[in-house]
Amino acid sequence: MASGKTEELYRLLLSKGYPQKFCAEIAYKNMNTDYTAARLLGYLRRMPDAGIEELIDEMLAILEDRQRFVRKKQAEHAQSAINEMYEKGMTG
Repeated sequence: MASGKTEELYRLLLSKGYPQKFCAEIAYKNMNTDYTAARLLGYLRRMPDAGIEELIDEMLAILEDRQRFVRKKQAEHAQSAINEMYEKGMTG
């Protein structure tokens, strides 16, 4: 089930005249979280006449930012586990 932001993104893309299949691919397969959909919605509101190429470039930049955030959180979690091991010592 798609999030509210994803649905909103899909409807906005359609209203701007992008092809239906393209809109579904962008909204439901790539920008399918509230975070990514909201970011692309913001872009579309700032750049109302964006072409398909510009839209795809922005989508890729958003996905890259999200992946960088995920990697950062994973590294922080790993560092936290290492710090805890140093503080409490290894057991087992």
